[in-house]
Amino acid sequence: MRILILSADQFEDVELIYPYHRLKEEGHEVVVASFKRGAITGKHGYTVNVDLAFDEVNPDDFDALVLPGGRAPERVRLNEKAVEIARKMFSEGKPVASICHGPQILISAGVLKGRKGTSYPGIKDDMINAGVEWVDSEVVVDGNWVSSRVPADLYAWMREFVKLLK
Repeated sequence: MRILILSADQFEDVELIYPYHRLKEEGHEVVVASFKRGAITGKHGYTVNVDLAFDEVNPDDFDALVLPGGRAPERVRLNEKAVEIARKMFSEGKPVASICHGPQILISAGVLKGRKGTSYPGIKDDMINAGVEWVDSEVVVDGNWVSSRVPADLYAWMREFVKLLK
């Protein structure tokens, strides 16, 4: 499978790096997209290579989507191309994993109404206002969407996402 990660500078380091390597370990091709090619830097100083700019991404070329948290999602959601990628992949039923602030991109995409999920508690009200039945749980699976709250939930988040990919 080809899996796309959408992110930008100030991502939560472990929320991008852990799924990147965990999914590669499963044999998947993992591609990172951001505003431009080069590298992005996490909140704690780790850098990750960017394979594609948002404008270069064709969502039809990917089987699943990962949306890490940190400060990056509030920037990514301002890019209409990135939001359209997330909207298309989510709406087509492709597996989507979000953690922490990652659902902000899905909120902007307008795809969460009537869904059940979780996030960083600081955006709970945003999730509820977007029509989500918000649950305070380490991981929530609702159809094609796997969501988690914080780095402590990474193991459960990727455990359930990997199951969904099979």
